[in-house]
Amino acid sequence: MIPAAFDYVAPTTLDEALASLSAHRDDVKILAGGQSLLPVLRMRLNEPGLLIDLGRIESLRGIRDDGDALVIGAMTTHHDVSASALVQEHALLISEAMTHLADPQVRHRGTFGGALSHADPAGDLCAPALALGATFVIASAGGSRTVDAGSFFTGLFETAIGEDEILAEVRIPKHTDWGARYEKFVQIAYQWSIVGVAATVQVEGGLFAAARVGLTNMGIVPLRAEATESSLVGQPATAETIAAAAALAADGTNPPSDLNGDADYRRHLARVLTGRALRAASGVA
Repeated sequence: MIPAAFDYVAPTTLDEALASLSAHRDDVKILAGGQSLLPVLRMRLNEPGLLIDLGRIESLRGIRDDGDALVIGAMTTHHDVSASALVQEHALLISEAMTHLADPQVRHRGTFGGALSHADPAGDLCAPALALGATFVIASAGGSRTVDAGSFFTGLFETAIGEDEILAEVRIPKHTDWGARYEKFVQIAYQWSIVGVAATVQVEGGLFAAARVGLTNMGIVPLRAEATESSLVGQPATAETIAAAAALAADGTNPPSDLNGDADYRRHLARVLTGRALRAASGVA
């Protein structure tokens, strides 16, 4: 299908984009990489009067070291994030998740901030961002504000970004020397996650010093497996410890039931994948 007619602007600064957004907030869509929006426009599931393309705003691209955190511009492509030595060193869980995200063509066009703003519960970046304690810098004409990952994802395809706001960058606290693994269950290659598990751990002296586990597609927003995390800390890094912790991974979740599997099947997958992810992240055979 062909999209309905719309006006198009491609500002070169964030301020210009925000000014256009403020003037047309009730009838506008933001275009980042376009991997989610363009199919929606082609099917006429949304018919905005104005499309604001962020692709020419260089200030929204790039990855930088900011002391205790990495800062990833919202318009940085998945390819550039996955190829970043800084991300591999200080946020290995993001690099792990990138290896499961779509195909090379999508990774060269899709953007880090666009995927997170889309907030698909089956998307592969939301749970890792939650597990790492990311914060989101959201800009408006009146200034900017910072929202933590636990408050950013508010519902099915919904975030804390307001109608007159644009996600500018994502801050990822450094998890240098932490082990990490993203495990994803699909039926065909490059599919959205039926269930995914993002695990990153710190092992010191043979004990779990810290653990963060995020769950993909186990609810309408990404979730933390808090019972699993709590049961690991201070315990020996052994297969027995991991098995007991993984058994708790689905506690408090409300996964969907659909053609790919019912809720109980997804709970089972979450426990299995959590065990695999934790063993790989901690180096436990």
